[in-house]
Order: sequence, then C-alpha cells, then structure tokens
Amino acid sequence: MSYASGKHAYGICDRTGFRYPLKDLVWEFQDGHRTGFRVGKDVVDPDQPQNFLGRIRVTDPQSLLNPRPDYEPGRGLSGWNPVGHPLVYLTGQVGTITVTVEIG
Repeated sequence: MSYASGKHAYGICDRTGFRYPLKDLVWEFQDGHRTGFRVGKDVVDPDQPQNFLGRIRVTDPQSLLNPRPDYEPGRGLSGWNPVGHPLVYLTGQVGTITVTVEIG
C-alpha cells in the first residue's frame, strides 16, 4: 500500500493543540516507552535518565563503608621557634639534680 508524501500536511500536537507541519511532530516517550502522543519539537520533554536508575548494574570497587581519613604520622602538636605552637615555650622543673663525676 502506498501513502501520500505528506509534505504539505498538518498535524495537531496532542499536548498543546497547536497546528504543526506533520514532519515536525515527534513521538513522546515516557520511561523508555512510546506514549502514543505526537507532540511538537519545541514542547517535547526528553526522557529523563533518572527514569532508568537500577536498570544498569554499576559497581564501584573503590567505595568503602564508613571510610576513615588516612593516618599521617606528622599530625599532632609541633612547632619551632619563633613560629610555632604554644607548647614549644613550656618549660618545667622538678626538684634539683646533683651530678657527681669521679675521674680516675
């Protein structure tokens, strides 16, 4: 069976009701399936990728459950004189020490 070319034909948008050239009407998709509506190219909503979550298995072997920061031995209280941490300037003395050295 042959059909007319339709180069001068008009169609009605199922969403807005506006008249469009028939070649400018496209199928509407929802969740990857055709809804049966023909809508104008300027009002069509593309099928969103969020509708396809879970259909493709994606694994990330580097992800960890409850990750912890890396241990860095240099972390802690440190400083130097004249720029540094207040603990650098703390001094203390407990009692007196007598050192006796015998030579000979």
